[in-house]
Formats: sequence, structure tokens, C-alpha cells
Amino acid sequence: MQGLILNGSKNVFEVECDDGIVRGCSLKGKILKAGEGYYNPLAPGDRVVLDDSTLEREKGLITDLVPRRNEFVRWNIKRREPQLLAANLDYLMIVTTPDFPPFRPRFVDRALAQAEYQGITPVIVCNKYDVEESSSEQFRQRLEVWEDLGYKVLRLSARTGEGLTEFAEILQSRLSALVGQSGVGKSSLINVLDNNVVLKTGSLSQKYGRGTHTTTKGSLMHIQLNESLVGGLHDVTADIIDTPGVRRFLLHGIEPENLALYYREFAPLVGKCAYGMSCTHTHEKGCAVQDAVRSGAIAPDRFESWQRTVEEMRTGRWEE
Repeated sequence: MQGLILNGSKNVFEVECDDGIVRGCSLKGKILKAGEGYYNPLAPGDRVVLDDSTLEREKGLITDLVPRRNEFVRWNIKRREPQLLAANLDYLMIVTTPDFPPFRPRFVDRALAQAEYQGITPVIVCNKYDVEESSSEQFRQRLEVWEDLGYKVLRLSARTGEGLTEFAEILQSRLSALVGQSGVGKSSLINVLDNNVVLKTGSLSQKYGRGTHTTTKGSLMHIQLNESLVGGLHDVTADIIDTPGVRRFLLHGIEPENLALYYREFAPLVGKCAYGMSCTHTHEKGCAVQDAVRSGAIAPDRFESWQRTVEEMRTGRWEE
């Protein structure tokens, strides 16, 4: 028997089994070799093997992990271990806002780099696009930079419904994970995509403009897309993993000297500097990356984002 991980903690997981029954399952021996080295050994989207001989109506034992197609991970600074957020994804939906909470382009850049590293197709989802700040020149230019790099950027609003039809079209019949800062409206988006799902949504801190954590652990949901978003068709489904909101997204598995490989506009230039692969792209003469910044081929904001992230990776002092 195999099953799909819907959610869970370190040793107890909700598994949708292939016989159609959802069971609470624990790890046999409390250790899963394939999950060693992670804060949590399994994530929503994982497929697992169950022990047929001990299977009961409401519970079971997980004996093995079916090899993953991909996995999305972040470094959990509190636990000081990598944390699996989702597995076997078709899309990573990186949710951001023009304001409330404040726009954090470096959060998006880091999530994009992690997706590139792990071979997952990212989509940038700008929620709350109806707010006044969405018309600011700096914000619009940053979205255009990502689009010029070939990333799909969606401009939408869970409140007004703007852009939701295109969003639903991408999601249907796929497994996608939503990742973003607390307060960007991930749960609100799910609520409007499917009228049958009601997730708790949080208010923003008046003092800091930050969201409160309403999703405490990742969970995979099978949703039936609102008929108004899919041309009136019935029973159009999507699988969505709602991940906990985070204020800082820290990279995992990427060495500072290799980060340029996961910035799309940097990668073709790596190794072409006068100092070859040893170039730090900060001060050397004949640096192809710095030449690209001066010529406008690399946006100054993206270069600064890369530079600051490399520095934070080396010092271990991360900013929001």
C-alpha cells in the first residue's frame, strides 16, 4: 500500500492511502533513512510506502519513501536544520504583495534561487495588486525585471478577483505550493479559488505591517476550483500545499560562491570573468558580471540582492 502525505509533524502524518482512506500514520521505528538530516523527514506531497501487515482503519506505519521528483526546502534558523516544505511539485507559487506586508524583493529572489537549485518551476504571484502601492514605479519595475528574465508573474487580488482566472488556469490538475511572508494572503487566495474551503486568515500588525501566522504547518488540499474561474466547468480540481508564512526565507544547499549559478542572468557569465571561476564579482577587473551591471544587462537591484544574500550566507547574519 502507498499513500500521499497531506500534513504532519515529526513522527505522525496524515496520509491519504491508495484505498481512499485517510489514516494517521507514524514512522516505523521512528526513523526514516531517506529523511535523515532534515528537521522534518516528510513533507506534504511526498508519497510513502505503508506496512500492509499492520494496517488498520484509522492508522498505519510508514516504512519507506517513494523517490521524490523534487523537494522544496528552506533553512530553519530557529531549529538550525533544513526544513522540507513540499515535495513532487509542478509549480512553486511565490506570493508577494506591493505593501501590507511591505514588498520584499529579496525574499522573492531567494525563493527563486532555491527553486532554480531544486529544479522546480516558479511563478511569482503578486496578490493585493488593487492597492495604491502597486502603481509605484519601483514596484512595477521590479516585476518587469523578473518577467524579462522569463519568470511568469501574475498580478491579482483575492479581494477584487482580478487575475484569478489566469491563476486558476495554471493551478488546475497540478500540484503547487504557496510560499510567502506572513500576511501576503495565501489562505485568502485559497478561499476564493474554492468556495468549499474556509481557511483562517490573519490580520496585519498595525505597528510593523507584518502578518500573523495563521498556517502553523504545511498542508496539502484537494480543491475544486470555483466554476466562475474555469469557464463554468464542473469538477475542475487542483492540489495546493499551503505552507506556513515566514518572515525570512533562508537558502539551503547552495554555497555562497555558487549562488550566481541560480540567478538566471548571472549564470551564463560565471566562468567568463578574467579570473575565471575564482572571481567574486565584487571588485575584480575584467568581471563579466560587473560589466553586465554597468551595461544594464543585469538590473542593479538584482545585483544588490545577490550581493547582500552572499554576504548574509557567509556571515550567518540574515536580514528580513
